[in-house]
Amino acid sequence: MRALLGLGSLGQYVLNMLAGLGAGARMFVRLLVHAGDSLKRPRLVVEQVHFLGNYSLVIILVSGLFVGFVLGLQGYYTLNRYGASESLGLLVALSLVRELGPVVTALLFAGRAGTSLTAEIGLMKAGEQLAAMEMMAVNPIKRVLAPRFWGGVIAMPVLATVFSAIGILGAWLVGVKLIGVDPGAFWSQMQSGVDVLDDVLNGLIKSVVFGFAVTFIALYEGWICQPTPEGVARATTRTVVISSLTVLGLDFILTAMMFGDV
Repeated sequence: MRALLGLGSLGQYVLNMLAGLGAGARMFVRLLVHAGDSLKRPRLVVEQVHFLGNYSLVIILVSGLFVGFVLGLQGYYTLNRYGASESLGLLVALSLVRELGPVVTALLFAGRAGTSLTAEIGLMKAGEQLAAMEMMAVNPIKRVLAPRFWGGVIAMPVLATVFSAIGILGAWLVGVKLIGVDPGAFWSQMQSGVDVLDDVLNGLIKSVVFGFAVTFIALYEGWICQPTPEGVARATTRTVVISSLTVLGLDFILTAMMFGDV
């Protein structure tokens, strides 16, 4: 009897998961359908880029600087064992542009901007603002969700670029100014070893994909949350957890496709 109950619970869990995936896919399609309409009103998108990007800039700058400090120290200690400390700039640049820049920025973006999006949409649902829009024949996906979606997609690559640039600057401060690595070797190795298409462009593609994923998850969790304070709180928690796991999983897949033989 217990085995049957356990099997039934497992089946119900799988059905709920499939239903959630289907609902998410339908909402994603609806967002894409209304994408052109939202871009016809650029003021709404610009406001969301400012809200999501500018207000996340401080944590991106501070985090990127300290990540660059750590990469400069650890990279120098590791490369110095093999007499290759001049390659510190190349090591830091590739680490940031390929991996740490897009990934860490996406994780910080999920914690800062993603949770605010989920809470905002959840509170609008709890206050019946979304229902009022539907009563006035205003599509809330077109008017509310689509501009926020494109705002997150646009802001994410910009923040990732800023993170990588500040990280390289932090590594330069530690490696060149503090430790004494030759500045000419630091920059020349970086310029000769970092390829625009293979490294910079692939890192930019990663950040765009992460922007799509994190922003959509945040909006979807706010859209389906229970219209109660507890429901909004659980939705913001799910946003951080699901977004973080999704970013890490997508990072593995994209890295294997871009830089591996898969």
